[in-house]
Amino acid sequence: MPRLPRLDAGQGLERFRQQLANVDALPQLCVLGVVAGVLTGVLMVGFRSLLELGGLWLFPTGSPEAFEAMPPALRSLLPLAAVLLIGLWMWFTPQVGRQVGVVHVIDRLAYHQGRFPLRNWLTQWVVGLISVLGGLSAGREGPAIHLGAAASSGLGQRLRLPHNSLRVLVACGTAAGIAASFNTPIAGVIFAMEVVMMEYTIIGFMPVILASTMGAVVAQLVYGPDPAIGVPDLHLNSLLDLPWIIVSALVIGLLAGLFVRVSRLGPRLERLPMALRFLMAGGVVGAVAWWYPQVQGMGYDTLQATLSGSVAMDVLLAVAIGKLLLTAGTVACGIPVSIIGPVLVIGGAAGALCGMTGQWLLPIEASDPALYAMLGMAAMMGAVLQAPLAALMALLELTHNPNIILPGMLAVVVSCLTARQLCRCGGFFISVTRQGLHPLQQPLMQALSRVSVPAVMERRLVRTQRMVSRERARTLLESEPVWILIERSSDDKPVLALKAADLARWLTEQAAAEEKSAAEEAEAEEPAEKVELAKEMPEGDGEEKAAKKRKKGKEKAREKAREKEEPPEVDLLEIPGVRLELAPIGLQATLSEAFNKLNDSMLDALYVEHGHRPKQKRISGIITRGAIERFYRVEN
Repeated sequence: MPRLPRLDAGQGLERFRQQLANVDALPQLCVLGVVAGVLTGVLMVGFRSLLELGGLWLFPTGSPEAFEAMPPALRSLLPLAAVLLIGLWMWFTPQVGRQVGVVHVIDRLAYHQGRFPLRNWLTQWVVGLISVLGGLSAGREGPAIHLGAAASSGLGQRLRLPHNSLRVLVACGTAAGIAASFNTPIAGVIFAMEVVMMEYTIIGFMPVILASTMGAVVAQLVYGPDPAIGVPDLHLNSLLDLPWIIVSALVIGLLAGLFVRVSRLGPRLERLPMALRFLMAGGVVGAVAWWYPQVQGMGYDTLQATLSGSVAMDVLLAVAIGKLLLTAGTVACGIPVSIIGPVLVIGGAAGALCGMTGQWLLPIEASDPALYAMLGMAAMMGAVLQAPLAALMALLELTHNPNIILPGMLAVVVSCLTARQLCRCGGFFISVTRQGLHPLQQPLMQALSRVSVPAVMERRLVRTQRMVSRERARTLLESEPVWILIERSSDDKPVLALKAADLARWLTEQAAAEEKSAAEEAEAEEPAEKVELAKEMPEGDGEEKAAKKRKKGKEKAREKAREKEEPPEVDLLEIPGVRLELAPIGLQATLSEAFNKLNDSMLDALYVEHGHRPKQKRISGIITRGAIERFYRVEN
């Protein structure tokens, strides 16, 4: 009975990695998107469950947002306890391990190929839970994005996938985190592409869509299909509202600019000791919370009450101005809290105030303040993040009302322009730019980051020592390589690559020159050979036999000359030809990493290493600057 072929898991995974290295690995990326979405959804459910357990332990009503039900003294002391715990954790954590949230995700994507340290991931769990339960003005969306992106990337690192697929996994984790937090899968996709990836591609969209869908499905299995914020049925009463919507969006854009500028006071405050900065943040939040506990925590309960019209004007002012300054000030003091949820609450309160003012100015035709609150949420989110499309999609999914898109588009665009042009503020998460662009926004780096080096590298190469025999040199060329890798005698000497065509040409030229020299020497010896042959030949031999003997004598002379002149070894460093100095790069690296390394080392080629143990690494190929440039020209 014939045996069934045995499936080798290692070979299958290696084939999967090779497929992911290419730019068109859409089916493989979609599989990763599904897995990343489920993983992120489970993590987000776990994070929310921990918040709920903390609410049952700390709050009288069991809700992690019920700060109003606590005694004033207790809710005022809670932020001080929170900054104390966070400060202790940060004190015993190295500086590089303190960075968390969306800023950290973008930084790892831009400068670390989407690879995340475990200690930052653990810090995000601790800081995320303490900041929300401890009454600081913080949300759960930043932790959701970081936890999902890092876990998805960690899966790819565990499988040793190429770095171009790690970028997609980071986007998948980001989208699934937003979808599982708000139950808004479309907004999760747009947020991941617009804020984190900063590009839109078909290859990137499809796996991210699947991840966002799976994240929302996991969350709905646990929490139901309702969105995080219940929204009443809203509509625009009259087109006469549009001018006031523009004015309201202008005001919200100015508030967004104020938020970004206050949050960027961090470098100035860094001169103060960390303990003093943390004490300032916790003390101010606690002082305001004595009278207005609505500024604490995520604020979704306050936002829900705002949409239902049951919040007093002084509370709306406290949330719109106080929560804005408290959230931005906490960030400036170095406490890494999530700002997305608070920004929505601030925008809702500011929009509701604008709607109340509109009702006073135009009592008959003015729309409901709840409509302005929804528009304010989208306008504030779009202006602070400079992500207008993500804000619009969040507005649409939260309201389930397409009629709100028209005024929403107007409000979001006006607020974004106000924050960008009047306040000179870029996106909250974009801090480092070059020529007005973040590194992730540069077209060349975007294109090269989608592909890993195995898709472009030259695999036809042979390795050899510097000194080889002629016979060994001819043997090296039998496999028709493009490059000959010259290994050096010590590790401190750079590895060199020689064009195989140059070696082949040199061998051909040497063979021709030696043959010509042997022929000339044989012709010079021919008269003497004729005399000897005449003496040796009997009188009866013919001219034909004499010619054959002369020919045989010439061949023997050539062989003797070749053996005499051919050196025992050939120095490959002395052969005329193209030789490139090489530096190593990993098989998982993207073309953007290779391009940056070529520029940093001022070289024209790299050799691609395969393997993880230092003494067992092997060279898989060579990638040149010209190959990268040709790929970019062809693909774009």
